[in-house]
Amino acid sequence: MKKIFYKGRFFFIPLGIASSLALISFIVMALWNNLLPDIINVSTITFWQAMGIFILSKILFGFGRGGHKDGPHWMKHKCGNMTPEERERFKAEMKNRLCFSRKEHFGDSEEQHNI
Repeated sequence: MKKIFYKGRFFFIPLGIASSLALISFIVMALWNNLLPDIINVSTITFWQAMGIFILSKILFGFGRGGHKDGPHWMKHKCGNMTPEERERFKAEMKNRLCFSRKEHFGDSEEQHNI
């Protein structure tokens, strides 16, 4: 049984990858052709163009790892090793940075509020 599966995986893995790519390309083509021509007046695309768009988007935007390489828990890990005093200093510093950033982008200054 194990030998059959071992030999068969060289056939089924590429077949699975190809069928997944074909299915995703068909979905991209169907969504494009049913939504975008009416919304932004573009022409319809073929199956091969949809596959090209999908592959290009994977090259440009990544292959599905998503997010930070350490995952979303990197901040919990970093803050978990801090003492309560360090944590309070960190929170105050982040609040200060965020407020400064908002003032810079939105023009909130105390001079405007005093008028």
